[in-house]
Amino acid sequence: MRNEGLGSWPARRARKTPHRTALIHGGTTLSYADLHTRVTRLAHALRARGIRRGDRVAYLGPNHPSYLETLFAAGVLGAVFVPLNTRLAGPEIAYQLSDSGARALIYGPSHAGLVAGLPGSTDVRTYVEVGPEHEQLLAESPAEPIDEPVTPDDTCIIMYTSGTTGRPKGAMLTHGNLTWNAINVLVDTDLIADERALVSAPLFHTAGLNMLTLPVLLKGGTCVLVEAFDPNATFDLIEQHRITFMFGVPTMFEQVARHPRWADADLSSLRILTCGGSPVSTPLITAYGQRGLTFLQGYGMTEASPGTLLLDAEHALSKAGSAGVPHFFSDVRVVRPDLAPVDTDETGEVVLRGPHVMPGYWGLPEETAASFTDGWFRSGDAARVDEDGYVFIVDRIKDMIISGGENIYPAEIEDLLLAHPDIAECAVIGVPDEKWGEVPRAVVVPREGAGLDPDEILASLSGRLAKYKIPKSVVIADELPRTASGKLVKSRVRKRYGNS
Repeated sequence: MRNEGLGSWPARRARKTPHRTALIHGGTTLSYADLHTRVTRLAHALRARGIRRGDRVAYLGPNHPSYLETLFAAGVLGAVFVPLNTRLAGPEIAYQLSDSGARALIYGPSHAGLVAGLPGSTDVRTYVEVGPEHEQLLAESPAEPIDEPVTPDDTCIIMYTSGTTGRPKGAMLTHGNLTWNAINVLVDTDLIADERALVSAPLFHTAGLNMLTLPVLLKGGTCVLVEAFDPNATFDLIEQHRITFMFGVPTMFEQVARHPRWADADLSSLRILTCGGSPVSTPLITAYGQRGLTFLQGYGMTEASPGTLLLDAEHALSKAGSAGVPHFFSDVRVVRPDLAPVDTDETGEVVLRGPHVMPGYWGLPEETAASFTDGWFRSGDAARVDEDGYVFIVDRIKDMIISGGENIYPAEIEDLLLAHPDIAECAVIGVPDEKWGEVPRAVVVPREGAGLDPDEILASLSGRLAKYKIPKSVVIADELPRTASGKLVKSRVRKRYGNS
């Protein structure tokens, strides 16, 4: 087999465990043999429509077997897969299609209206709607193997970053990047072949795809695909499928823990809970610990495929709040601006390198060059390292508040605010101040049915934080702006609540 990339995974899995279940979606169950056949047929269909090595194939739609079939079929041909965020508006989708130069777009029926309204100025020439048209395409295509040479250094995916500031950038992830990331997950989380993963995080997000789905499929486990996260349905799915492995961002796990079924639900099958996207609050760790469940907290970024740091179960409590230590095949440092290592508990920037780190951004050589220094990718995240080598992510460097010459990291304040029984969500931003330059402001969302008193909230922080860190004002909001992957968009919080 000359294909050394992800496109060969279904064939390799099918020759080892053809009859084991690969994917479950609603009433559909696909074995690894089924997956291999469908991927091969789709690759033939795409090739018949002119898709060749290096061409970009985009996908727009919720979690569905066809998403993974398209990823693998592109990999069979040496083409490049472009996952699109289902929550973007038409002009944003058109931008990513144009920026990537996608030649084909496979899309779910839920997005047929958006696709119909796309401008004709993109490079897309082949449109396929998932459903009867897609199935007819597969039925008409041959199932003979395709053995296109693909190397680990070839680009596999262009995955657009959240774009919280400016235009989103396309991170080019190679077949090698994604394979090494999956190996890191296998080494550090002890996945087994009987794993049954609940995939309710969106597959267009790097963690849902690369930290959960691909490692499970590499190992030969089963992925239960869910089109949208719903806390009530999550309990049913865990019990029905005896789910062993889940990934979510903190807000997803928060909703599950706050649900009326939480106390009595059968969660006995769960073995691995991984969480990322933003720091996990101490109260949330405690709530799951009381049910005998431990988080594997992680830290990563799209540009690193994404796994970078992981906090193992053994240290989940003793190092609570830490993102852990580097994955097995990751190298991570926390450095000063001149790349010199920081001292213990000194704050610096996270830089990283390893076989899972992207070679660069699609079509952006200057941004790529600016993101690397001496081979190290500069994350833009601030962190400190304790005496045992555990890394604590403090905040985005650009979110840091400088008040009277003191550095204030909002995440530290937010963690304490989230411990308040009546606060569901919060964000701390800097606002202008004549005396101090800028001071912290807390934007808080009350729990359902709760009333919040700004003075009481500020009083609750007294004695727990240095006075200069305590917010000087509190704004009560109905909701906070987030990306489709659940990340807080601080730039929009600042724009909305930073001037009044």
